[in-house]
Amino acid sequence: MFDIKAKPNLVESALLIGAHFKRDEADEARDLLEELKDLVSTLGIGIAETVLVNVREISPRYLIGSGKAKELMDHAKEIGCDCIIFDNELSPGQQRAWEEESGLCVIDRQEVILDIFNMRARSREARLQVALARMEYSMPRLTRMWAHLDRQRGAGGAGTGGAGRGEGEMQLEVDRRLADKRIDKLKADLNEVKKQRDTQRKERSRVPVPHGAIVGYTNAGKSSLLNKLTSSDVFVEDKLFATLDTSTRRMELPDGQHILLTDTVGFVRRLPHNLVQSFRATLEETLLADFLIHVVDASHHGAEAFLKTTASTLDELGAAGKKTILAFNKIDLVTDSTRLLEFGQHHPDAVFISVKTGAGIDGLLNRIHEMVFDRVVRLNLRLPMNRLDLVALAHEEGKVLSEDYEAEVAIVQCVVPKWLVSRFEKFVE
Repeated sequence: MFDIKAKPNLVESALLIGAHFKRDEADEARDLLEELKDLVSTLGIGIAETVLVNVREISPRYLIGSGKAKELMDHAKEIGCDCIIFDNELSPGQQRAWEEESGLCVIDRQEVILDIFNMRARSREARLQVALARMEYSMPRLTRMWAHLDRQRGAGGAGTGGAGRGEGEMQLEVDRRLADKRIDKLKADLNEVKKQRDTQRKERSRVPVPHGAIVGYTNAGKSSLLNKLTSSDVFVEDKLFATLDTSTRRMELPDGQHILLTDTVGFVRRLPHNLVQSFRATLEETLLADFLIHVVDASHHGAEAFLKTTASTLDELGAAGKKTILAFNKIDLVTDSTRLLEFGQHHPDAVFISVKTGAGIDGLLNRIHEMVFDRVVRLNLRLPMNRLDLVALAHEEGKVLSEDYEAEVAIVQCVVPKWLVSRFEKFVE
């Protein structure tokens, strides 16, 4: 019952507006407006035009000046738009004022992102997290969402609760209580999902396999990298927020060591704070990982801004300072070689890769090995023939470098995880 309107199903053409409040912020505002175009296109909404507005003084009613607001409302109608989308966050009052005076649907960047997340959510956890974020966003907008809220609920006779109250007041309070109950239910359901996830983590921690998490800006190639490294088939699509659910896969390093890699949801500039909070259970994979692989789209002109956005979001999650491999992806799409040189100068420890062509993947594997090299040990073993189960274990959990048989003895050189050494130490040569 309580939900944001399904805007993508109602609108066909939109006017995009980006407001900036200092002249030196114009370039950043222009980039953000371009990003908003990608976000809106992901929803399948046509874009009639984009407008960048310099605001000298913030208007409490319209965000921008009243004259400019009226001009943009008229322009939106002239070019046949049925929706106005702001790149800036609108207060409930501002959103209501724009809709009432323009007669058009008016939403902001936050609602666009929420709609994309709602469209992309697949697992029960992702759906619950999106529903919670949408409910928290919709709470202050209840009066905008239901036309019936401007009517009284029932007659106001003597002894009734309606006497002396403003129009719609009782119904609004009822709806708010129902919305609060819905939010409490969603939080309780998410806690249950979190307990299940914690149980899964405990099962994994019984066998202390090193764990890495792939993080980065949306559409940087994180899922493709997971597929490349683990030979898996995690869902990949060249669209923003194609991944909302974490996927964990097992991979083997060149030295035979096994590790776990987790793909995480992508970040975006101006990501709604309540979305970060709602997805905390999912993003906790970054907190629990032994190291991070931060993937950046090297071909995008906003690569440095994307890098900073991801770093600040990780800081908000409490994952700042964790061991990290910075990987610039899509180098096959970079036509200006000086661009990569500049990245290398600013980030001397970074690796440069192309998941598509495979370039640089060996270097990335070496860096991953450096992150976990202290978790394995090399052994020379002399195993009796009745303990060939240990040979099989070395093949399964590590890497066998050589294997020879003499009389009743198997001579094995291998690399195994440190947590398994006690199983072999009796036979170490």
